[in-house]
Amino acid sequence: MLRIAVPNKGSLSTPATDMLREAGYRQRRDTRELVLTDADNDVEFFFLRPRDVAVYVGSGTVDVGITGRDLLLDSAADADEHLALGFARSTFRFAAPAGTIDDVAQIAGRRVASSYTTLVATHLAERGVEAAAIVHLDGAVESSVQLGVADVIADVVETGTTLRAAGLEVFGDPILRSEAVLIRRRGAEVPAGLEVLTRRLQGVITAREYVLIDYDIPVDLVDAAVAVTPGFESPTVSPLHNGQSAAVRSMVRRSETNQVMDALYEVGARGILVTSILASRL
Repeated sequence: MLRIAVPNKGSLSTPATDMLREAGYRQRRDTRELVLTDADNDVEFFFLRPRDVAVYVGSGTVDVGITGRDLLLDSAADADEHLALGFARSTFRFAAPAGTIDDVAQIAGRRVASSYTTLVATHLAERGVEAAAIVHLDGAVESSVQLGVADVIADVVETGTTLRAAGLEVFGDPILRSEAVLIRRRGAEVPAGLEVLTRRLQGVITAREYVLIDYDIPVDLVDAAVAVTPGFESPTVSPLHNGQSAAVRSMVRRSETNQVMDALYEVGARGILVTSILASRL
């Protein structure tokens, strides 16, 4: 039975359980439930603190787990990324009072506050920068400079609004671009069931990123239309009863749907329909 660790709370929890549910696995209905067995799929789920998932996977207590790339690297656990899952994306960056620092090298001799101290220490060491101290905080990192705890912070940055409100601005290149990932123990044998889990999750990712587009096009314009919708390998082209037109079906990125529809209409396609994909195996 494949043992899977899942975040029990926080921003990773609901998207992770939603993805697993879309992949055909049972998921808990009560947030107080810590262990769930899905006998039909031969898997067992363990709902753990997001920061602990990598530790349990690295120790071999569970076979695989879902966590953030940032949490995996910060844990220094004996685990590796197996599959990027495409949700909970974030950017991890340095920030300091506006106008005071514009290069990572200037962190030398200064105090850095972060919730990801291992990740920060590794990043600075790789660049030969020695901070005066790396201060661990569990939250409200952006307040640490104003409170005199640190000179620089390293934190997740989305819009930057919170940083600006605290009088801070980002500098240097991003430390890390993170997202939710499926992880497994480094060097361990591939556990039974992992191939099926991976294939199912990849199917969910594809279904979320793509839609099916159907349209009719005059036969002499098929090549021009297919150039707009090449699909994964090649679109399906079927002759219509009138002998003058063809029906085409192809997969296109969801984010590009309306632009593709506009381009198809300009080429001469009509009856353009878009359908969501519930699941896929490619």
